[in-house]
Amino acid sequence: MMQVTASILVPVLPSDYETQDCSVARALEILGERWTLLIVRDALHGITRYDDFLARLGAPTSTLARRLDQLAESGILARQRYQAHPPRDEYRLTDRGRELATVVAALREWGDRHLSPGGPPADYQHRGCGGTPVTEMRCEACGQQLHTKDIARVEYRHVRRA
Repeated sequence: MMQVTASILVPVLPSDYETQDCSVARALEILGERWTLLIVRDALHGITRYDDFLARLGAPTSTLARRLDQLAESGILARQRYQAHPPRDEYRLTDRGRELATVVAALREWGDRHLSPGGPPADYQHRGCGGTPVTEMRCEACGQQLHTKDIARVEYRHVRRA
């Protein structure tokens, strides 16, 4: 599909993946917009209220409201009423949302390594021992730490055809 913009043809990604069985594509449908993972990051840091998200992120109000709604609809955040008049809700991470901590940590670590020449903008410590937490890939069967070269692609089990 192509979109015409100022006499230039620009490829446009389809808005759904009916012909694909790809978990990355499906996850990006929920998480692939810039503000979304920043909201999740702040929720992981304990932010729960709209005004606090707004103050920390500086996102346009309509964008923030849409993203919070989408995260609640997808089961990543749960709305909890904390004030009746006027009605105000908090947005708390669900178990599904807390699982994204590894995704956010991996992105942060990558950004610290490749995009922060002055060093990481924040440090994180394990509350138990004070060590630095790291994300890594491990084999579920043997527990070995894996690198890209250690992983073989296996053909998809389900392939949808148009």
